[in-house]
Amino acid sequence: MKTNKKTEVIRRKKSTASTRSKDVRSNDPHLEREQSRYEHPLPSREYILQVLLEQGVPVSEDRLAQLLGVVQHEMDTFVRRLAAMERSGQIMRNRKNAICVVEKLDLVNGRVQGHPDGFGFLIRDDRGEDLFLNPGEMSKVLHGDRVVAREGGLNARGRREGQIVEVLARANKKVVGRLINEHGIGVVAPEDRRISQDILIPGGATGGAKPGQVVVAEIIEQPKPHARPIGRIVEVLGKYADPGMEIEIALRKHDLPQVFSSDIEKSAAKFPAGVVEKDLKGRVDLRNLSLVTIDGETAKDFDDAVHAERNGKGFRLWVAIADVSHYVQHGDAINHEAYLRGNSVYFPRRVIPMLPEVLSNGLCSLMPKVDRLCMVCEMDISMHGDIAGYRFYPAVMHSRARLNYTQVAQVLENANGEGACEIGHLVSDLKSLHALYHCLIKARALRGAIDFETVETQMYFDEEGKIERIVPTQRNDAHRVIEECMLAANVCASDFLSVHDHPALYRVHEGPTQEKLVVLREFLREFGLQLTGGDEPQAKDYARLLEKIKTRPDVQLLQTVMLRSLRQAVYSPENVGHFGLAYESYTHFTSPIRRYPDLLIHRSIKAVLDGKSYDPGDWHEIGVHCSETERGADEATREVETWLKCYYMQDRIGERFTGTVSGVTNFGVFVALDQVYVEGLVHISELGSDYFHFDAAKHQLLGERTGRRFRLGDRVSVKLVRVDLETSKIDFVLDESKTKEK
Repeated sequence: MKTNKKTEVIRRKKSTASTRSKDVRSNDPHLEREQSRYEHPLPSREYILQVLLEQGVPVSEDRLAQLLGVVQHEMDTFVRRLAAMERSGQIMRNRKNAICVVEKLDLVNGRVQGHPDGFGFLIRDDRGEDLFLNPGEMSKVLHGDRVVAREGGLNARGRREGQIVEVLARANKKVVGRLINEHGIGVVAPEDRRISQDILIPGGATGGAKPGQVVVAEIIEQPKPHARPIGRIVEVLGKYADPGMEIEIALRKHDLPQVFSSDIEKSAAKFPAGVVEKDLKGRVDLRNLSLVTIDGETAKDFDDAVHAERNGKGFRLWVAIADVSHYVQHGDAINHEAYLRGNSVYFPRRVIPMLPEVLSNGLCSLMPKVDRLCMVCEMDISMHGDIAGYRFYPAVMHSRARLNYTQVAQVLENANGEGACEIGHLVSDLKSLHALYHCLIKARALRGAIDFETVETQMYFDEEGKIERIVPTQRNDAHRVIEECMLAANVCASDFLSVHDHPALYRVHEGPTQEKLVVLREFLREFGLQLTGGDEPQAKDYARLLEKIKTRPDVQLLQTVMLRSLRQAVYSPENVGHFGLAYESYTHFTSPIRRYPDLLIHRSIKAVLDGKSYDPGDWHEIGVHCSETERGADEATREVETWLKCYYMQDRIGERFTGTVSGVTNFGVFVALDQVYVEGLVHISELGSDYFHFDAAKHQLLGERTGRRFRLGDRVSVKLVRVDLETSKIDFVLDESKTKEK
């Protein structure tokens, strides 16, 4: 009986605690959200911050748990949530281990951005003014670290300084660089010049690497105010000039996964070789439709196929997209890896795919003459290019041909030529696509989408993997046909999810900031030009100005400055529209083989078709992650191309070239060479015997005594004097002999 009474007392206490917990939790403004995510929900982050702010003083962990009704069996999970809030910079603990709200301490959170010269900046999470971090502050951290800092005073140059209070998260676990013997001590000089501190390597931790080799060092001790970081070499890559080394460096520098784990490879090996009968259930059979793929000549992963035909006074367009979501399920290992990668990375001569090759180049690739599963957007489009109606559905298709842009462009130009004879009956289909394209570009012009004409280049390599030549790639009507078809399908996908009130990851592109708008208008005023639209110009205002300047000799200069005034497109669950394309709503649906956001959109569309809802997790967090992986891939690709161009130019020192000023900074001008399509720097000290002053608004350097001006878009003659493979830098000097001749 005593045992029973004791048990009953414990049960009553638990019941009372549970009741008290429920009463407290009912005040949580985000209770429903937490209940939808977790079987046993804790107080939301927002509610924890609210309670802390209401107390007005730092609160101990136990007291906070009591205030929030957190019971004993929830404590472990609660402590983990607090730790996550610390890592996010929302809270921190003082010397007494009491919990404080960071914003009440007049502290700011952000990410460290290093500079090769040893100083850095704190890029604030609240998008406020960046804080300058002097070399002393930077000795505590490395580029990319997340920190909490206190605002300080202004330094001698008028920049607001920051003092680091706490490091929230270390960004660098491994660093790629070159091993150097420094007075008998091994150090790794990081390839990423934003990490200005060398990594000390103890005597027994060199991993057999020799000085001068490119290595990967694992950091075993992060930097401290008076001690450099310490590491050990875990991988030896080889010498700088080894074939493919530039890609190996970029992969590790940007922490890009380059191999799939054995578990994922085993999972991928279980997929069938082709479409099986059970996959056809519930799908529309489009195998009799003349769908074709049109891609670049070297493409292997075919995401999309198209077909168009006349439909009354308008057209019917089918855009069939590889049904990756049928094979890659939410929650499985392949999906997790695809999320981590975010996208495929396309280097010259090498692709790092988002999905295992059995999917990306096989089962999900819309190869010719084989059955493939797909998601279809079928659209009715008027003669004016308006989408009169659309529908989405899963289907099975059979591509009639794998065509490339050059081949299709030749057919569109000459329907009776040799290229047309090779594809026979498909010529009429291509004519229909081309006719539809002309309708779509009318609609594009009417809504005022911006169309910047930029020069793209392609590298051709020799047998050793080095550049043989660089040539410009011409964007032809075949490129434009596919582009407009994909835009139409993406717009329909966005509209479909919006109409059905289903969350989505939109591709958003905001207009220019007020600061950039002021700078742009000041610049245009010097040329007697004006951007219409007042304080909130639209894409059509940009398009109207581009049309006005397209025949001017300085069109490249003006277009470049206009382009730089715009913000970068990102992924976000908040639909603010796409400024550049002049769409109120836009998403990515057409490339699920190589972009993770597209895969999410496919799952969302399928969920709506099934009368359900798809929840991949925190849409905002996913959007930020996918935007970051996209930027990382772009940076890595750009760095590889820059290194290859340096290697290409190293044997041409002393040669003279003509080019265009492609960038102006306070330390010199960058010049893009004609025909060669390589960019290098003319340092300010090489511009002449004068003091040159940088004017950011006018994109120019102006000589104080001579009045000599170097402005974005100016034509110059230069001589190549230096190529540094280790820093990927090319240096020019002005070719004064050519200047005098002029």
